[in-house]
Amino acid sequence: MTNGSPSFVPRNAADSVVVVGAGLAGLFTALKLAPLNVTVISPAPIGEGASSVWAQAGIAAALSEGDTPEDHAADTVRAGAGIVDEAVALLMAREARARIEDLLRYGVPFDKDLEGKLTFGHEAAHRTNRILHVKGDTAGRSIMSAIIAAVRKTPSITVLEGVAARDLVVHKGRVRGIVLAPTTEESQTDTFVLPARAVVLATGGAGHLYSVTTNPVEARGEGVAIAARAGAVIADAEFVQFHPTAIDIGRDPAPLATEALRGAGALLINRKGERFMRAVHQDAELGPRDVVARAVHREVVSGRGAFLDCRPIGPGIAEKFPTVASTCRSAGIDPAQEPIPVAPAAHYHMGGVLVDVQGRSTVDGLWACGEVTSTGAHGANRLASNSLLEAVVFGARVAEDITAGLPPLPPQDLHAVARASGGIYRNSQAERTLRETMSANVGVVRDADGLSEALGTIIALERENEGDPQLANMLTTAKFVATAAFARTESRGANFRSDYPAPEEAQARRSFLTLDQADEFAREAAGIASPPRLRVVSQA
Repeated sequence: MTNGSPSFVPRNAADSVVVVGAGLAGLFTALKLAPLNVTVISPAPIGEGASSVWAQAGIAAALSEGDTPEDHAADTVRAGAGIVDEAVALLMAREARARIEDLLRYGVPFDKDLEGKLTFGHEAAHRTNRILHVKGDTAGRSIMSAIIAAVRKTPSITVLEGVAARDLVVHKGRVRGIVLAPTTEESQTDTFVLPARAVVLATGGAGHLYSVTTNPVEARGEGVAIAARAGAVIADAEFVQFHPTAIDIGRDPAPLATEALRGAGALLINRKGERFMRAVHQDAELGPRDVVARAVHREVVSGRGAFLDCRPIGPGIAEKFPTVASTCRSAGIDPAQEPIPVAPAAHYHMGGVLVDVQGRSTVDGLWACGEVTSTGAHGANRLASNSLLEAVVFGARVAEDITAGLPPLPPQDLHAVARASGGIYRNSQAERTLRETMSANVGVVRDADGLSEALGTIIALERENEGDPQLANMLTTAKFVATAAFARTESRGANFRSDYPAPEEAQARRSFLTLDQADEFAREAAGIASPPRLRVVSQA
C-alpha cells in the first residue's frame, strides 16, 4: 500500500462522491449529482469496457399511444417468473418518461418517423411496441456517446481512467473510501486510497465469468465481490441471463445478434431448416429469453445446430441493423442470403448487490445502480431492454438520495483502516479454468453434481491463487452464483435445474446471501469441511 495518492487524483477528492464504473449507470448518476463534486473511476478509457456501449437493442419505455406504465410493469412481472418486486417494476415503468426526456436533452438520437415522432420496436415478451432504438441496433453506442459528451462538459465531474477498484474502506461501520490500483500490469501493486463522502458502485455485470459471453472483458463481477467483503447482502445471484442469439463464430467475447432482429421477423431454425420455437412457446421466437435460450441450447448440444434466419427481414438488413451486418460480413457471412449460426451466451446478471428503491445497499455509505445491483425489477428473467431503463431510473434515484442528505467528509487518513495489498501475479490459466467451469456447470442447464463440482473447483482455485486480487474477486462472485443456484432446488427463469425441472411455489421468492453464508454453503455443497475464516475487510 502506498502512503500517498498519485498526482492524477483530484485535489478535492476527499470532498467527492466516488462513482465506480463509467457505463451508463455510473455516468448518468454522475451527471445527476452535479453540481456536487464527483470522481468517476474507469478501468478502461471512458467509452470502452462498458456493456452499455455494446447494447444493441434499445431502451424500453411505455410512451407510445395506447401503452401504459402499468402494462409495461405487468410484462416485466410476467417475464420475471414470479419473483419480481411489483412495486419496483411499476416505479421503474412510471419514471421512464422523465428519464427518456433526460436522454433526449443530452442529445440521444432515438429513431423517429417522418413527422419527427419517436418510433417504437417490438422485442420478446413485450405485448406491444415500446422499444426505443437508434439506427436499428446502435442504441447503446449512441446513448453512451451523448452521455460521455455531457460528462466532459460538466466541470464538477472528474474521470480517473486506467484505475480499478480493489476494496472498499469501511470506517466505524460506514464506507468512507475505496482502494484503487492502476490497471497497467507493471503498476498493479501501487494501490492507493481515495476518500469519499459516498461511494456508488456501477461496475456492471459478470458475464466474463463464463467462457462464452457477449460482455466485455471488464464485466468480471468484481463489484459484487468488493461489496460482499464490506458486508453487503447479495440477492438473486443464481439468475444469469443467457442471450439466445450470440453469433457463434468463435470470438471472445461473442458478438451479439440483437433480439430486435427477431422482433423484425427473423426466425430460429436448425441445420435442416426447421423452425423449432413454435413447438416450445406460444410466442415462438419472441418468447421469454430463458425459454428461447434453452431451446437454442438443446439444438446446439443435440448436434442439430441453431441459426438465425434473417432472410425474412429482406435485403435492407444492412441498413436496418448495421452492427450485426458488419459483424457477419467480417466472418464471411451474408445475413441477407444465409442463416447466422448462433448459441446462448452469458449476457446479463439479474442478481447483485441488494439495494432499495433509492439505490442504498445494506452497508452505510454504499449506493449502487445498474447491472451490479439487484433491485427486484428483473426477478428470475429480465425483460428485454429493461436494463438500460433500470440504469437511468436508479442512477437518478441514487443521485437524488445522496444530494438530499450528503454524508459528512471522511476522516483525513484512511490508510490505517484499509486492507493491505501485497504483490500480485496474474494466473491466466486459472481464469480460463474458472470460465470454462462456469460455462460447463453453471450455465444454461444446471444440476446438483455439476454445481457441486464447480464449487469444489472455485474453492481449490481460491486456495491456489491468493496473490491475484482480480481472480479472487471473480471467484467470489462465481461462488455466489453457483451457491445460490445449488440452493434453489427448482427451475425458475434463468436458473434451470435438470434435476428439478419444475418450479415450486414454496420457492417463489428472492434469495439473499452474505459472504460468510456463501462460503459456508459452498463448502457444504462441495463436500469440504468448513474451517474458521477471517473477516477480510479491516475496520476501525
